Amino acid sequence: MVYSEQATSASPTMIQITLGKKKDVDPNSDPLQRSQIGWSGGLSDRQLHEIARGVWVMPGSRVERERFAVVNGGGIIRQAMEIDRVVDVRGGRRAFEGRILGPGHPVHDHYVGKPAPNGAQQNPITYFDSPLGNRECNCGCGKPISRGDFLPGHDQRAIHKRIARIGTVKDFIAWFDQTWKPDEDQHGDAA
Repeated sequence: MVYSEQATSASPTMIQITLGKKKDVDPNSDPLQRSQIGWSGGLSDRQLHEIARGVWVMPGSRVERERFAVVNGGGIIRQAMEIDRVVDVRGGRRAFEGRILGPGHPVHDHYVGKPAPNGAQQNPITYFDSPLGNRECNCGCGKPISRGDFLPGHDQRAIHKRIARIGTVKDFIAWFDQTWKPDEDQHGDAA
């Protein structure tokens, strides 16, 4: 993936997760089986990640389009994460699944150890404009995108470019049917 440090006309946004003060919880009652929620000093990266990833009220689909989140503990960004997906958890809430970003990753280097972009917030999940997070369209055109995998219509451009490498659409279907093995089909459909 390519990261751009310059904002485009459609600046990408990121999520700021603002943690409250430390609170002990019963792991048997917590949907993620955590024994603590909230921020406190001395947490390992893994502990902080487990606390910050959920469980949150996150209605709508906007949260599902975001790629990165930063974790605010005591007004300072303590961690950055790349979001793979947002999952439903018990009680009608949701949680992030993803990975912790370390030194050398642009999001980590730009935010971790610095004041929280949105400052202290009542709402634990907020959004902010970021000069980071852009990447290139997956069709190979080299143009930056801030959401999704392709610029509008570029997914079709990529598909048709690959079909043209084989020949016609009919040629492509024949090639695909000969190449694809039914046991590789993750949906159980044998084309």
